[in-house]
Amino acid sequence: MHGERPARILLVDDEQSIQTLLAFPLQRDGYEVVAAADGQEALERFGAENFDLVVLDVMLPRVDGLEVCRRLRSRSAVPIIMLTARAEEIDKVVGLELGADDYITKPFSLREFSSRVRAVLRRAEMVRAADSGASPERLSIGELRVDLLKRTARLAGTDVPLTFVEFEILAILAQSPGRVFTRDMLLAKIWGDSAYRDPRTIDVHIRHLREKLERDPKAPAYLFTVRGVGYRFRDDAEAG
Repeated sequence: MHGERPARILLVDDEQSIQTLLAFPLQRDGYEVVAAADGQEALERFGAENFDLVVLDVMLPRVDGLEVCRRLRSRSAVPIIMLTARAEEIDKVVGLELGADDYITKPFSLREFSSRVRAVLRRAEMVRAADSGASPERLSIGELRVDLLKRTARLAGTDVPLTFVEFEILAILAQSPGRVFTRDMLLAKIWGDSAYRDPRTIDVHIRHLREKLERDPKAPAYLFTVRGVGYRFRDDAEAG
């Protein structure tokens, strides 16, 4: 629940049977579900109403799901879960690169689907709760400034647009400089567990973060890979 109202979910899929199948567990869990059958309708509904989560199929008529994701992300930080029937890794990677927060490959169980939705909404609710009454917390590392309360990042005085998950990863790592986090640890911290998720999801988000934060992503100054283990943020000794 979000304040005094249930979370509102925009469910975008062109197959009526999938709409019905997925809407049932969401409504049973107390969420308000608004359906859209194609990408253009999804964009119009999103522009006219407020939503807490978008569940978005990749294969859509009129405007495909990846383009819808790109357009939504250009104007909103709303959490987005992509649905894909394709087995190819490229769909998942492209969806994450465009700013999706999570993806599910069809076929999937309703239990898995419900778990993903609850985890994304729970994390977003935790962020909102942290925003109320907490004193502003800011991190300053080299040219990077991270405001944990406002969820903003600036590099050399320029705002860096980050997706929901990108900011979560940056905040987790930057608050524990030098500490190594495995992919499963990051998955669990962001979504509450690492069930049903490919650890390589983290790799994609890290790569995207580096492209936004590092002058040379191949020779990072902030986000370091610990081979065979995971990732860490630079510590004081490396701050230079």
